Amino acid sequence: MVCRAGEGNFEAAFATGVSVQVGAARQQGLARRECEAALVWDKGKTVVATDSAEIDVDAFGIDLGLGAPVATLQARKTDAECCMTFQIFSLRRPPKLLRTITGGTYFQTADRDLDGQIEIWTTDAASVEGFEPGDIKWSEAAPTIVLRFTRGRLLDVSSEFQRYFDAQITRLEAELNADDLRDFKNSNGRLPHTAYFSQADERRGERLARTKERVVQIVWAYLYSGREEQAWGALEQMWPAADGERLRAEIVKARGRGIRAQIDGTSTMAAPGSEKHTEIVDARTLRVAPTPDMKMAGRVPEDKLLNLVRPVPIWVGRLIAQGEPEEALADSGVLVDLVIDAAGKVRAAESNDPAFDQSLKNSTAEWKFVPAFRDGRPVASRIYLIVSAKR
Repeated sequence: MVCRAGEGNFEAAFATGVSVQVGAARQQGLARRECEAALVWDKGKTVVATDSAEIDVDAFGIDLGLGAPVATLQARKTDAECCMTFQIFSLRRPPKLLRTITGGTYFQTADRDLDGQIEIWTTDAASVEGFEPGDIKWSEAAPTIVLRFTRGRLLDVSSEFQRYFDAQITRLEAELNADDLRDFKNSNGRLPHTAYFSQADERRGERLARTKERVVQIVWAYLYSGREEQAWGALEQMWPAADGERLRAEIVKARGRGIRAQIDGTSTMAAPGSEKHTEIVDARTLRVAPTPDMKMAGRVPEDKLLNLVRPVPIWVGRLIAQGEPEEALADSGVLVDLVIDAAGKVRAAESNDPAFDQSLKNSTAEWKFVPAFRDGRPVASRIYLIVSAKR
């Protein structure tokens, strides 16, 4: 998160002359423990979010298929809110709001398949508000939904990513215990708030709630990936028979009030059968194109020129173990080889350094960059980045 409770900031100017500024909100010149975002250009400044507990710059200068380079911001007014408000702003002068999407826990633009198409990934948290009252926190188990702009229309393209959902289903099925699933099928399915009178009853209640959550997530994964028949088949197989029709109606109702209520249509494309990768520019060795004066002076051979601007970090971080003393952290940097997509998200991270442990590798998935630009357009790239725990 770029700014949380008034801490953290970001500022960058695009080639069009429009800047994005995020930082602490101010009152009479004094910083407050709240965040604010503004768009600035030669003729003015527009505050686009203020008095927010959190504001994030998800992407800057990318091409979302809306006919203009954009910056995407997301904000949450209070920590108690379940969902982010995701706003897409044109970076042309004067900047303007192109689209707002609400109801996701967290939004992330990314080209996960490196096929040149950027999607918006989020979880449909708005759909589960008020869903199945009980001890389960459904916002943390909300179904994934994938969106993409096509000819200016916002489409649900989740069905094109069935392999992602299949991996999710496989993981969830592996977490199901056969005995717990049998006990759950023999229950009434509702599992309301319960006062337990023994530890054994409490443990059984927790197992039933965990099983119920996994079953619903499996059904959602099939349904959101465009496989309705398999979704209802899984529901019939794993849900208490007497309660199946009620739960099916609740799932349909919930899906209709979530993010899907804001889209313009659904993709009719099948899941891709073959890999189609876009070019990845190797920015580890190629240089930024020199100025015209440098060319005239003959300082750089023409065949070495590449009009490339390398990626710039928006947010790069790693959680350090609580209580770990600073003197225990390494002074030296770790050289990491990164593949960054055209939305500025990390698609691959490798290093031969022993300090590049699984924790650090996992954290790279959350890093964000202004992507590389070639001839003024965002492109996927490969770069080296030196990471230091102390920095």
